[in-house]
Amino acid sequence: MSDAEEAPREATGENGETEMKEEEEPNPNYKEVENLQQESKDNTLVWRESQEEERKTGEEEGEKEEEKEEEGKEDKKIVMEETEEVAGEAQEKEASGIQEETTVETQEVTESMSRLETQITDSQSITSGIFPKTQRGSKSKPSLQLEDAETDELLRGLSTQLEFLDLDQISPEEQQISSPERQPSGELEEKTDRMLQDELGRERRDLEPENREEGQESRVSDIQSEAGISRESLVSSTTEDILFERDESAPVHPLTMTWSFGWNSSLPVYYIREEKQRVLLYVCAHTAIIYNVFRNDQHHLQGHANIISCLCVSEDRRWIATADKGPDCLVIIWDSFTGIPVHTIFDSCPEGNGIRAMAMTHDAKYLATISDAEVQKVCIWKWTLAVETPACTLELPKRYGVQNYLTFNPTNNKELVSNSKTQAIYYAWYEERDTLAHSAPLLTEKTFNKLVGKFSQSIFHLNLTQILSATMEGKLVVWDIHRPPSSASTFLGFPYIKPCKLVHLQKEGITVLTTIDSYIVTGDIKGNIKFYDHTLSIVNWYSHLKLGAIRTLSFSKTPATPPTEKSNYPPDCTLKGDLFVLRNFIIGTSDATVYHLTTDGTKLEKLFVEPKDAICAISCHPYQPLIAIGSICGMIKVWNYENKQYLFSRVFEKGLGVQSLTYNPEGALLGAGFIEGTVYILDAMSLENESPEPFKYSRTSVTHISFSHDSQYMATADRSFTVAVYMLVVRNGQRVWEYLARLRSHRKSIRSLLFGVYLDSNEPRLLSLGTDRLLIEYDLLRSYKDCLEVLDIHRTDQGCYPTCMVWYPPLTRELFLLICNSGYKVKLFNATTKMCRKTLMGPAYGSPIEQTQVLPVRSTAELQKRYLVFINRDKVGLQILPVDGNPHKTSAIVCHPNGVAGIAVSYDGRYAFTAGGHDHSVVQWKITLRAFAYELRSFPNKEGTSTHAVLSSTQIQCAAAGQSQPRGSQFLFLTTSPSPCTACGSPGPLSWQCDVEEQKQLRGTFLPHRTNLIPGCQHSVPPAICQVHIFLFMADIEASTLNLNMSKNSQLNLLWNHGV
Repeated sequence: MSDAEEAPREATGENGETEMKEEEEPNPNYKEVENLQQESKDNTLVWRESQEEERKTGEEEGEKEEEKEEEGKEDKKIVMEETEEVAGEAQEKEASGIQEETTVETQEVTESMSRLETQITDSQSITSGIFPKTQRGSKSKPSLQLEDAETDELLRGLSTQLEFLDLDQISPEEQQISSPERQPSGELEEKTDRMLQDELGRERRDLEPENREEGQESRVSDIQSEAGISRESLVSSTTEDILFERDESAPVHPLTMTWSFGWNSSLPVYYIREEKQRVLLYVCAHTAIIYNVFRNDQHHLQGHANIISCLCVSEDRRWIATADKGPDCLVIIWDSFTGIPVHTIFDSCPEGNGIRAMAMTHDAKYLATISDAEVQKVCIWKWTLAVETPACTLELPKRYGVQNYLTFNPTNNKELVSNSKTQAIYYAWYEERDTLAHSAPLLTEKTFNKLVGKFSQSIFHLNLTQILSATMEGKLVVWDIHRPPSSASTFLGFPYIKPCKLVHLQKEGITVLTTIDSYIVTGDIKGNIKFYDHTLSIVNWYSHLKLGAIRTLSFSKTPATPPTEKSNYPPDCTLKGDLFVLRNFIIGTSDATVYHLTTDGTKLEKLFVEPKDAICAISCHPYQPLIAIGSICGMIKVWNYENKQYLFSRVFEKGLGVQSLTYNPEGALLGAGFIEGTVYILDAMSLENESPEPFKYSRTSVTHISFSHDSQYMATADRSFTVAVYMLVVRNGQRVWEYLARLRSHRKSIRSLLFGVYLDSNEPRLLSLGTDRLLIEYDLLRSYKDCLEVLDIHRTDQGCYPTCMVWYPPLTRELFLLICNSGYKVKLFNATTKMCRKTLMGPAYGSPIEQTQVLPVRSTAELQKRYLVFINRDKVGLQILPVDGNPHKTSAIVCHPNGVAGIAVSYDGRYAFTAGGHDHSVVQWKITLRAFAYELRSFPNKEGTSTHAVLSSTQIQCAAAGQSQPRGSQFLFLTTSPSPCTACGSPGPLSWQCDVEEQKQLRGTFLPHRTNLIPGCQHSVPPAICQVHIFLFMADIEASTLNLNMSKNSQLNLLWNHGV
C-alpha cells in the first residue's frame, strides 16, 4: 500500500474515536445522516439540471466538460490524500469524499466492533449507492462485506469448481465478515439503507454503468486470481498441442479409463497432426480417442453416455464434433489442442433417437446434423454463439430414405449435400430468411437407361457448379446446380439440381469419395485408391497395396513437400509423366485395419489391426501384465497392458469365433471356447495348440471355461445347459488333456462355472449356477469316463434368478459363496451346507450385477481390506467389502452403453478390463482405491440428525495422494434435522463452515460459524454440549481424527465423497 493511501487512514482514525464517544448518546448522528441525505439529494438534482443544460450546448461546451472531468479526477486524488471532507458541487468530488470516509472509518474496527457497526453500515450504504468498485489493497472488514454483497450475483454464476477453490482461499475472518446476516443492525441502519440505496442506487445505475461493469470484471478477475485460475481461457491461449503433456496429479475417481483397445471401423479415422508427431482421431464405443502414434499414447474425449454415431472435424483440425445415438443424445464440440469440450448441444434431437449424419464447415462456424428419427430433421447450428436452438431446421419426407452422409460446400457455408442409398439432396441455406431450401430430384434406371446402383457418398465438384454422387456399381452421377441470378430487389427462386451425366469410372463399387488439392479421390471395395482430375480423367492409383475394402481416407493438413533430387515420388499415368506429388494420408479399411501411406517413396505402414467383430472374451495372465482378447471374427490378440504393446495374435479359420478365454492358474495354458462348440487348449506364449486336436463335444457356443487350482481339471459350459469336464493325464510319459464326461445338468442357461477347494483337503470342487435357480456341485472324484456325478443340488432363489457367483474372501471364519440375483440382492451361502446365511441389498445402478470378481491383494497387509469389481448391463463398478447393504460403499461408471460382455482383473488388482461385445472394444480401467468413497463412523441418537461434508477438488487430490490438507482448508457441513428450526419452523437445511489447522494427520478442532441460508431466519448452531470424535477411514492412509463441536442431539453420518 502506498503512503498516499495510509495517510488519510491515520487521520480519520482520530475522528473515528470521536465518533465512538458520541455514539454512546441516544442516536446523536441522526441529524448528520439527514444532512448527508439531503446533500446527496440536492447535489443529485443540481447534477441533473446541469446535465440538461449541457445537452443544449454545442461542441465547445462538451470539450469544456471533459476538461472539468479531468480536473475533477485530479482533485479527487488530492482530496483523498489531504482530508476526509465531503465537499464539491460536482458529483465526482462528492463521491470521492464518501469513498474516502468509508476507508477512514475502518481503521479502528478491531478496537470496538460493536460500537462502530452503525457508522460502518451508514458508510457502506452510501458507498454502495455510488461506487461499485472497492480498493482490493485494503483489508478493512466493511470493504470486504461491501464487496461480497455486491458480487453475490456474480458468485452464483461461477462453476462449482471455482466455488470450491475460492472457498479454500478465504480465511475464517473474511468468511465471518462476508455474510451480511451476521452483522447486527439497528433502526438507523435500516432506514439509512432503504433511503440511500433507493435514491442513490438509481443514480448509480444512471451515472456509472460503465464503471459498474468494470468493477464486476475486476472482481471476477480477483476471484479467479484467488482461486488460482488464469483470467485467460486455456482454449483461447493455447496455440500448440498440449494434450500429451503428462498429468502428475493423482486420480480423483475410483475407476479411470487409461486405454481403449479396438476402434469403431464404421466411422472415419482423421489425420489430426503430422508436423512433429503423428496424431489420429477415431472412435471407440462412446469415447473419441486422440492417438499419438509415435508416443503410443491416447487421450480420451469422454462425455457421451451413448455410442458415438457421428464424427467430423474442421479443416484446420482444431475443432472436433462428436454426436451419439440414443436417449438424451448429445452433440459435443471439442478443442483438439487441449481436449476441452467447448460447447455441448443437449436437445439436438428431442423427438428422435440421436444423430445419423453430421458435418462442419471448413471455417468451423456452422455445424449441420441429420437426426436418426423416423422423420429425419436437418438442423444447422451456430455453435460458436453457444446457442441451444438451431438456426434453421428442415424435416425430410420418408420417401427420401435414411440420409446417412452429409457434407458442406468447401467454399460456401450455405450449401450442403446429403444422400441415402437411393436419394441425393441438395440444400441451400438462406440465413436472412431462416429458410433451408432443398432439391431432391428422383433418379431411376430410366433416367439414363442404365443401372445406377446405391449411393455411397456425395461431394461438391472442384468446379463448384456440380455435385458428384458415387454408387456401389462403380459409377458417378453428375448433378448440375442451377442457381438463380442474384438480385437485390426481387427474389428469383431457390436453386435446384438436375442429373446431367452418369460416368462409369470403374468396375468395383465406390465406398469413399472425397477431394484433396486438385484431385477427386475414390476408394473401392477391392482396396484400390484412385485419383482423378476435374475432368474425371485418371491421374494415378494405388492398387498393389492389397488392402481390404476402403472405409475412410484422411489426408494430412500439411501440404506435400516439393520434390527434390532425393524425393521418390512416383510418376503419374498421364502422357507427360509428371511426378505425382501428394500429401501423406491415413487409410482405414473394413477389416478394422489402419494404415499410414507416405507418398514420397510409397511407404505403407500398418498402424494397428483390431478385431472387426464383437469382442466377448477377455482374460488376464495370473502373474504377468498380459491380457488376451478374443473376437467373434476368430482373432485372439495378446497385449502387454503396462506399456500398451501388442505382442502376438492368431486368427483361426473362418467360422471359428472366440466366445470365451481363460488362463490356467500357472499361466502356461490358455483355454478358448468357440461359438460352434469347439474347445482349444493353447500355449499361452505362442497361441499354438497344446493338444493335437481340439475338443468337439458340444454343438452350441461354449460360454464358460474354468481351470482348477492345480490345473488338473478344466470345465466348460455351453448354451445347451451342459457342463463338460476335461482332465490332465499322463500318456506315454507325456501330459495330455483328455475328455472325461459331460452332463446336461440345468434346464436354463448357465451363469457361472466355478472351481474351488475343499476345506479339509486340497482336492478341487466344481460348482455351476443357472438361471433355473439351481446351485449344483459335482463329484469329481467319483466321476469317470462319460459319467459326471452330481454331489448335491440346492435352490438359491424363489422369484428372482441368480446372475453370477464368486468365492467370498475369508474376512470371517466362515467360508461363503456370494451369489447375486436379478432383484439387486446379494446373498451369502455357506460353502459347505449351501445354507443362505445373509441377504443384503446390492449395487443398484439401473440393472442387476451380471459378473463379479474379487480384487486381488498386493500384500498381506491388505487381506482385511477387500474390494469387489462388478459389471451390470452397461457399467463397471467397485464395492467395498464386507457387504452390508450400504449404497455409499459402491461406485460405478458407464463403460459400454450397448452392453458389457465380460470382465477381467489384473493379477495385482491395479486394473480392471471390460469387453464391450458389439462395440468392438476393450477398455482398461485404473483402480484408485484412495479415491473411493469412504464412510465415516455413525453415532445414532434420538434426534436422528445427519451431517454430510462437501470437499473441494483440491482436498480430494490431496487425500488421493495421501497428503495432508493445505492450510486454510474449508469444510462445508450440511445438516438435515427432523426437528424444525426454532426460529422459523423450517426443517432446514442448516449449514456451517469449519476450518482445519495445518497438521500432519489432518487433526484440528472444527469451529462452527453460523450461516443463514433461509431469508428471515438466523439458524444458529446450539452451544457445544459435548465433543463428538469422528474417525475418518481412508484406504492405505492412517486414520485421522476430526473433532467437531455439535449439540448432543445429533447423529453424525459423514461421507468423504470424491465424486462431489
